Amino acid sequence: MSEGHHPAGVILIHGGLYEPIGPDEFWHGPGVVAGLENAGLEVVAPTRLIAPTSWIEEVEHVRATLPLDQSRWSLVAGSNGCSVAVRMTVDHQEMVNALVLCWPATAGDPEVDQMEQAPVDMLTGETLRGVRDAELANISVPVTIIPSLPPNRHHQAVTVDRLLSLIPGATATRGFPESPRPDFGQHRDAFVATLVSLLET
Repeated sequence: MSEGHHPAGVILIHGGLYEPIGPDEFWHGPGVVAGLENAGLEVVAPTRLIAPTSWIEEVEHVRATLPLDQSRWSLVAGSNGCSVAVRMTVDHQEMVNALVLCWPATAGDPEVDQMEQAPVDMLTGETLRGVRDAELANISVPVTIIPSLPPNRHHQAVTVDRLLSLIPGATATRGFPESPRPDFGQHRDAFVATLVSLLET
């Protein structure tokens, strides 16, 4: 990194929905934050609301935690955190440089929805919870999707395929296990390297 270069600002938005999980389980413990910081990136990993009433409330909560000296950010989100990141991008596109959606949570599957403890308003969505497909089609920032490997009921391959077809110019990388999973550790370095390559461009 050249002298005087201001590091890129990255927001890591953890997954979970009405469950006690936060950035420690998603980003700090698995080594993602340390890996990105070692690469010279400025990282913020806010704690989401445990019991929000809307995705808009989630977005405003995250925005209130951000340092004031950074006006634009790259958003990296995991699982249900993808709904927060996409909602933020749709509503505040001027503050988003790029969007990386890791293991996007599947919406619209009745059996999956029945497993969730969240109210119906938080489960509503088409391809992603909390956002309409027409809104996805209007995103103009660079978007990269990191699929779950292997895909599973909560993070289905069809969700990745639909996002790729809906978001203009969206691309996908190789898949990785979700960061809270025990097998993520053996893939951590490759996952971090993938993020760094996306965030430094």
